Amino acid sequence: MFGKRSAAFAALVTTGVLLLTACGGGDDSAQDSKASRASQTSKAPQASQKTSEAERSSAASGAMDLSFRSGTAKQGGAAPKTGDWAGSGTPKARKWVQLSAGRAGALNPVVVNGAGFTLYRFDKDTAMPSKSNCEGACATTWPPVPIAPGGKIFVDGVKPSTIGVIKRADGTRQVTINGWPVYRFSKDAKPGDTNGQGVGGTWFGMTPDGQKAGRPENIPAGSAPSGGTAKATSVVLFYDAGFADNGAQGLAGPGCQNVARDDVASSLSADGSLKIWSGPDCTGRSKVVTGDVADLAAIGFDNDVSSVRFG
Repeated sequence: MFGKRSAAFAALVTTGVLLLTACGGGDDSAQDSKASRASQTSKAPQASQKTSEAERSSAASGAMDLSFRSGTAKQGGAAPKTGDWAGSGTPKARKWVQLSAGRAGALNPVVVNGAGFTLYRFDKDTAMPSKSNCEGACATTWPPVPIAPGGKIFVDGVKPSTIGVIKRADGTRQVTINGWPVYRFSKDAKPGDTNGQGVGGTWFGMTPDGQKAGRPENIPAGSAPSGGTAKATSVVLFYDAGFADNGAQGLAGPGCQNVARDDVASSLSADGSLKIWSGPDCTGRSKVVTGDVADLAAIGFDNDVSSVRFG
């Protein structure tokens, strides 16, 4: 089942809302976004009005459109010297980034980028809410992993529903995994280096689920006690049943979050339990769901999810 879901990427911003569009190869994400907007004009006037209001709300809150692909950038036909292959130095917002579950030195598993460099997390950041506390000189030593509006994120062995994007203090967007902002280390000179591991007791390679690589496994913050059910912190709402890759949108908690494009979801993938609602602001009919629901029609919520409550 994950094979089907890996084709859809759920990017989540600090506001909890990020609209997603399907994409093809190359760097034509702007055309994808135009096609996505054009497809909305065929809907009934009432639906179009709803969509316009949602898009204005998303723009005001800092949400951005991204396209997404499963697999590696090479498999996706990314152009040479672009994205993660563009070289080192001061990081700029990339047209694409790659998040791959791999191995670097003694760290296994650990997330690496498209050029094979180790990616890290910082203990002084927060995951809920997702926030970077590495600015100035810190961000020079530990460059954030940036992504440009309209860019692609290639997902290879990392669960799509854990991936997000936050807006940094300087206005750039930084990729997150399970809420944790993602960084490189400037002193890693070549792919496979792990010179940042354990620096200051606060920097660690990042595992595909956002935890610390090379450390004993701990119960993640926010998970349920033994025997209980973990509370979801994010969800991907797919426009078709069976997690098909014909469009999706992501939400992240905490609390009640309205769906940007409501009443279009036919399946969902979550990292725990949450409550879906038929009306905005968590009103109307509701249903508690846990994990993945391949067909929302089976529980009476096909094209009828307007908001979600986390926690």
